[in-house]
Amino acid sequence: QVRLEESGGGLVQAGGSLTLSCSASGSIGGSTIMGWWRQAPGKQRALVATVSSSGKTNYADSVRGRFTISRDNAKNTVWLQMNLLKPEDTAVYYCYEGSPVRSSWGQGTQVTVSS
Repeated sequence: QVRLEESGGGLVQAGGSLTLSCSASGSIGGSTIMGWWRQAPGKQRALVATVSSSGKTNYADSVRGRFTISRDNAKNTVWLQMNLLKPEDTAVYYCYEGSPVRSSWGQGTQVTVSS
């Protein structure tokens, strides 16, 4: 069905920037949500940001003002631009794509922010 391919994770110093990307293959429909969740060891997976096919965005309070999510509907691709990174942003970041009837997850990409 829908397969998500993530890229862009890595190691960055506090205050630096990193951009994640995720491309969805297959037919995802005309109205879907794409976004990013993250999970640190021993913690719950938490929402980072989402964007609808119409461009509406939603951000976690912890990243609002620092992260920017965007998507290209024609390419079925979503990006997460992360600025002013903090050590507490360190986590595995998972790409998400979904609709009211289904959802898909990427395998995750590690983001590590050093202090």
